[in-house]
Amino acid sequence: MSSNIVIELKDVWKKYSLKERFHKSIREDLVNFLKRKNKDLKKDEFWALKGINLRIKKGECIGLYGPNGAGKSTILKLIASVTYPTKGSVNVIGRVAPLIEIGAGFHMDLTGRENIFINGAILGMSIKEIKRKMNDIIDFSGLREFIDMPVKKYSSGMYLRLGFSIAVHSDADILLIDEILAVGDENFKNKCIKKLKEIKKDNNRTMIIVSHNKTLMEQLVDRIIYIKKGEIVQNM
Repeated sequence: MSSNIVIELKDVWKKYSLKERFHKSIREDLVNFLKRKNKDLKKDEFWALKGINLRIKKGECIGLYGPNGAGKSTILKLIASVTYPTKGSVNVIGRVAPLIEIGAGFHMDLTGRENIFINGAILGMSIKEIKRKMNDIIDFSGLREFIDMPVKKYSSGMYLRLGFSIAVHSDADILLIDEILAVGDENFKNKCIKKLKEIKKDNNRTMIIVSHNKTLMEQLVDRIIYIKKGEIVQNM
């Protein structure tokens, strides 16, 4: 990749099976990756992505837009190495902070404070850094009175608050944000939007935002990529 490109997808194809109740990502994806399976589909399989080519520069803020099932979240999962391509390659330079699924990465029996340490460490933060930023993370989340409660008692909105706050206070090079602004109250949404605009001003950090709210994305992103049925149909 050229020096200013931090994310590159080359001819990426991703298949799933309709019969799977859960996705055996690690085992099956590694087998697919190593064997480089061909493009032929077996019964009950379908292509979630078909020949995706995408290059994102350092400091860009990109919006992925399209109907449900278009493949937007799959692209984020590939970039975050949550799953792997069936065919093609995904190259990423830098630390990634994924906000892909609400509550993902939280240990349900631990408190919010304890989960800040766990999630912060996953995002590459040192214990010293987490301790230094702890009050800022808690204050931004607005969960101070609940921070020492096990997160299994949290609502989906509370998961969102905590997960978003940890991610945006990390020094990750790349932020992946998937529909998180669809959950939570208006005050917190506005707080998130303001924070994302601040991050966007930092040309060293890259963001990819998935949302069905095109008006919101137009406020935040440099360009919108329209995806339909697993293919890029427009790059605006």
